[in-house]
Amino acid sequence: MEWPEPVERVAGFLRAAGAEARLEEFAEETPTAEDAAAAVGCDLAQIVKSVVFRYDGGIAVVLVPGDRRADAGKVASALGVPRAWVARRADVEAATGFAPGAVAPFPLPRVARVLIERTLLAHERVWVGAGSERHLAGLAPDELVRLSRAQPMDAVEGGA
Repeated sequence: MEWPEPVERVAGFLRAAGAEARLEEFAEETPTAEDAAAAVGCDLAQIVKSVVFRYDGGIAVVLVPGDRRADAGKVASALGVPRAWVARRADVEAATGFAPGAVAPFPLPRVARVLIERTLLAHERVWVGAGSERHLAGLAPDELVRLSRAQPMDAVEGGA
């Protein structure tokens, strides 16, 4: 099967890492967490949004549940910087190599840090973007942490 280059990059990373993950292609695009949950047939909280943040000195990706919003203040605190903000569309692709709406949490060679909302760790399986708006990868949260080298934290608005 021929996949778009960004999806092949994710698939190659998963193979090389010996990951226990399932990469799936969907007939419909899944640009939003709601679309992804409907396509997979899972709870919105099991969809992982990869939110790209800029801060003085770098780029971070914050993994949050599909039903929550990342808290910029908490992200800045976890990064040890005074301020962090959501990256502009152009910066997302430049930093991650993925288009907005298709950002995978790996591989991210130009991203300094990856943070993950702790509540995602409670699920048996979560679904992440896999390089295009038609591709998602399902995996266990501990496998996601291992592959993305994410630091667990309280990353969402309104507490965990």
